[in-house]
Amino acid sequence: MNLQLTGLHLEVTPALREYVTNKFSRISNHFDHVIDVKVTMSVEKLIQKVEATLHVPGNDLHAACTDDNMYSAIDMLTDKLDRQVLKHKEKNADHHKSNGAVKHQAIPNQDLN
Repeated sequence: MNLQLTGLHLEVTPALREYVTNKFSRISNHFDHVIDVKVTMSVEKLIQKVEATLHVPGNDLHAACTDDNMYSAIDMLTDKLDRQVLKHKEKNADHHKSNGAVKHQAIPNQDLN
């Protein structure tokens, strides 16, 4: 997973970089096929804003969060993205297994009286 951090009107400190990588490692534990992540952190007056785009095979997942504290905004962002990744993973699971499909099930013998 490639992680690209960008700061607008904000310097990305090593502490912020480490915090973001630790939080995004949780997402990569749930879904191994994350290609890259682009995170943009910005400050507008007293509002801390974090946006992220995850590039996964077949889809791009995007989320944004704002808060007074940058660390809590990152926490909320990773929670949102984690839910999106789990939903994407569930949608891509193979629901049409050969033995479970209706057309492949055997018809039970019924006695017609």
